[in-house]
Amino acid sequence: MNTMSTSTLIGAIAVVIVVVVAIGLIIKAQRSKRLKNRFGPEYHRAVEETGSATRAESKLEKLERRVEGFKIRALSPADRTNFLEAWARIQARFVDDPRGAVTEADRLIQGIMSARGYPVSDFEQRAADISVDHPLVVEHYRAGHDISIRHKQGLTNTEDLRQAMIHYRTLFAELAGESELTHSMTGRAARV
Repeated sequence: MNTMSTSTLIGAIAVVIVVVVAIGLIIKAQRSKRLKNRFGPEYHRAVEETGSATRAESKLEKLERRVEGFKIRALSPADRTNFLEAWARIQARFVDDPRGAVTEADRLIQGIMSARGYPVSDFEQRAADISVDHPLVVEHYRAGHDISIRHKQGLTNTEDLRQAMIHYRTLFAELAGESELTHSMTGRAARV
C-alpha cells in the first residue's frame, strides 16, 4: 500500500509540474502577443537590439511602466491651434529654406512632445517613450531625426530634407491628433 501511495504521489506531482509548465508557457505566449500587438515594429526592433525575445519583452514592459508614470495629456485647443499654425509656417518655409525648415521641425516635435507631457531628454529615450503610445509612427521619428543629424553634418540634399519633413509630419500629425494632416493638406508648401 505504501508503494502504491508513493507511485500515486509521484504521478500527482508530475501532473502538477506539467500543468504549471503549461500555464507558464501560456502566460509567456500571451505576454509576447500583447507586447507584439502594442509595440508592432518596435517589438522586433527591441528583439534585434537585445538579441532575445525575453530580454526585449522585459525592456518593453519596463518602458511601459516608465511611460505610465508620465502625465500624458491631450493638447489644449489653443496649444493645438498654435502647433498647427507653427507646422504650417515650417512647411511653407521649406520651399525657400529646406535646411532651416527641417531644423525647426525637429524642434517643434520636441515642443509638442513636451506639451503633451513626454520628457524630452536625449533622442533615444524620447523615441522609446513615444513608442509606447505611438508605435506605428516612431520609425518616422527615427528616420526624420537620422536625416536631421546627417543634415547637421552636411551630408544631405534637398530630397533627403523633403523626406525628413514627411517623416516629421507623420509624427507631428499623430501627436497633434490630426491624422488627416498628412492626407488633407493642400498647397505647394504643404506637399513637401
